[in-house]
Amino acid sequence: MGQMNRLKSAQFRLIAAILIVLALLVGLVLDLRFHGLTWRVLYSVTGEENPAGQLNGFIQYLGNLTRRQPVLSGPAEKPPTWDQDTGGNSIGVNTFLDLEAEESKREQQLQMISAAGIGWIRQQFRWEDLELKRGSYIDSRNGAPVDAWKKYDNITDLAEKYHVGIIARLGTPPAWSEPAGAKQGYAPPTDFNDFVAYATAVATRYKSRIHIWQVWNEPNVYPEWGDNAVDPEAYTDLLCRTYTALKAVDPANVVISGALAPTVELSAANLNDLVFLQRMYGSHAASCFDILGVQGYGLFSGPTDQRMRPTTINFSHLLWLRDVMVANGDAAKPIWIGEMAWNPVPDAQTAPNISGRLNYGQVNDQQAADYAVQAYRRAHDEWPFVGVISYWFFKRPDEHEKDQSWYYFRMVDPDFTPRPVYNAIREYASHQP
Repeated sequence: MGQMNRLKSAQFRLIAAILIVLALLVGLVLDLRFHGLTWRVLYSVTGEENPAGQLNGFIQYLGNLTRRQPVLSGPAEKPPTWDQDTGGNSIGVNTFLDLEAEESKREQQLQMISAAGIGWIRQQFRWEDLELKRGSYIDSRNGAPVDAWKKYDNITDLAEKYHVGIIARLGTPPAWSEPAGAKQGYAPPTDFNDFVAYATAVATRYKSRIHIWQVWNEPNVYPEWGDNAVDPEAYTDLLCRTYTALKAVDPANVVISGALAPTVELSAANLNDLVFLQRMYGSHAASCFDILGVQGYGLFSGPTDQRMRPTTINFSHLLWLRDVMVANGDAAKPIWIGEMAWNPVPDAQTAPNISGRLNYGQVNDQQAADYAVQAYRRAHDEWPFVGVISYWFFKRPDEHEKDQSWYYFRMVDPDFTPRPVYNAIREYASHQP
């Protein structure tokens, strides 16, 4: 009898254990399905919203324990002009104000940007648009000669009117400056001194009005260095010459290095951003920039993704660039993110003819809005060495690029209808000091 009771007791314990395990599994499934505590914890370290992606991502996240993590050091110094220009506002947005033919539409953009609490515009001052012939800043493309500065004077005036700082991007060379047969608007000039002369002219015209200058953009990937093989040493030469010239115009000028595109490639066309930056340091770039420019796309996961491998491209990837800075004794400099966004590109059923649909990942409008705010918040709370983050982008002047996936990053439609991300950032900015 005693043996039978023990057998029944063992069977009961086994059944109870199975029921407990099943209950836990059901609870886990329900928690993940309805975004409970477990879902939130997994999202906070993986940036994944799909339960299967969360579980897979969490396993990858545990891999952080088996490899060296980036060394970040402490806060970086803030450029004094940051507070001077915008009171320390760290929210920026990329603009294409130069493409708006009507001054009223440029003003409407600045009105909306200022109303949203955005403190900076990252705006190109296109070399090809200003110096159409060597030494000439007259535009005769549409008949009667026009002062090529007029449009950019208007942009600068409007930014001042609405108390928005300008991060001026220097680049897009004119055809006359490039080698014969070069990829127009991208290839570096044959003579770097031509670029220096253009940068000097722009900085002189806007002296004491614009203080932040970015020299080139994404020099580590195609086609931003033309059809040439990317060349960290040549880019550093261009950067150093321009840095010296900009400081000669106004010692208060602040120079951002060309924002590095995140990539793990090691090809002639696209060079790993960590390798590119280290080679820049090897060419003595440390004395030629005040802020490191990077790009901050999340691509296929949200901004909370903390999977840290140098070969993983996510919003946290920039921490490896910070690691390179620290290793080269450059921890006092901040990082500014030139472009940050997640792409709410329509699915194939809604819009079947979009080129490169998944080049940048795919989210819905609400996720794009939520992720942008979370990215600003995470950088503010966790990364004291990160300064201004510029959303990519405010708007395009019309809809002719709707067949391109990158068009859907926009914050506002061409007719000035705000997308959800505009309202979300405005709400976030309203609660910032």
